[in-house]
Amino acid sequence: MRANPFVSLFILAAATLMVCGLVGKPTPSDRISVVANEQARRVDIAIDGQPFTSYIWPTTLKKPVLYPLRTAKGTIITRGYPLEQRPGERVDHPHHAGMWFNYENVNGLDFWNNSEAIKPENAPKMGTIVQRGVVSVKSGSEQGELDVETDWVTFERKKLLSERTHFVFRGGPSFRSIDRITILRALDEKVSFPDEKDGMLGLRVIRALEIPSDKPEVYTDASGRATTVAKLDNAGVNGTYLTSEGKKGDAAWGTRGRWCNLSGLVLDEPVTITILDHPENPGFPTYWHARGYGLFAANPLGQKVFSNGKEELNFSLAPHASATFRYRILISSAILTPEATEAAYKEFIATYH
Repeated sequence: MRANPFVSLFILAAATLMVCGLVGKPTPSDRISVVANEQARRVDIAIDGQPFTSYIWPTTLKKPVLYPLRTAKGTIITRGYPLEQRPGERVDHPHHAGMWFNYENVNGLDFWNNSEAIKPENAPKMGTIVQRGVVSVKSGSEQGELDVETDWVTFERKKLLSERTHFVFRGGPSFRSIDRITILRALDEKVSFPDEKDGMLGLRVIRALEIPSDKPEVYTDASGRATTVAKLDNAGVNGTYLTSEGKKGDAAWGTRGRWCNLSGLVLDEPVTITILDHPENPGFPTYWHARGYGLFAANPLGQKVFSNGKEELNFSLAPHASATFRYRILISSAILTPEATEAAYKEFIATYH
């Protein structure tokens, strides 16, 4: 059957519009707008005309991130460093930027700890997540959507994994939310994720949402790299964790749970950041790599580390096999109760079943 020349012209025109960034352009009725500007290496998300977050892949980072994150009232809840300098913030762990998704050990390469601060002699040990392209953007009255593709590559730029991530952005007068659905696919070789501490979905919060600390501390990763964190002023610092299993504060670290809250006052605004795990995720229920100094991460693959050797996952993907990771990040302008968080959790898993 002969191809319809008008259909071919329509496809060509649509492709041209997509390249120009005009497909998916918000209309006046779209409450949630998602606008891509690949030349500027960013996609901007706004809700009710106010900035929410941006998906960015600056050349100074070794992976794409969402940065910054804001509440419905416009309050920024992610740390500025290393992208911005803000007075009174810690300047440790330069790889903690905004919100990200990666892992410490992928076929022996460290994707989590990679940054511009890595010494040249250690660079071959690190992995990088390279932005391949924005597949689609969609604005809407109820939600906005973003699909992106990235490659997990070695120092020599050999591709180990292809990643396809679907973001859904929602918001109302008292909340913002992000669904992140990530599919990791191995290429021509097996890809192993041995149990390690640093992974996978992480964000670094502002000083107010840290747990108060009155002493200098040193944090080291599995490779022995040490970061000294000096004593800081605790004025306004009041964050605390709470898991679905009732673990509070520093006790949340290294424990499992369906969800975890990080709550506190940011100036006069009550704020809760919630990460919701999904029953179909590998390693469910996840372990919480939730640190008092502001690292809030869900790590489903580090079971041996967190269980003191009682459990071990050693997750891997056979050649061309894939795995899907589903998370919702809920940002509430309230101190969420366990009951309200459990209701949000049930709504999340009902959305993806």
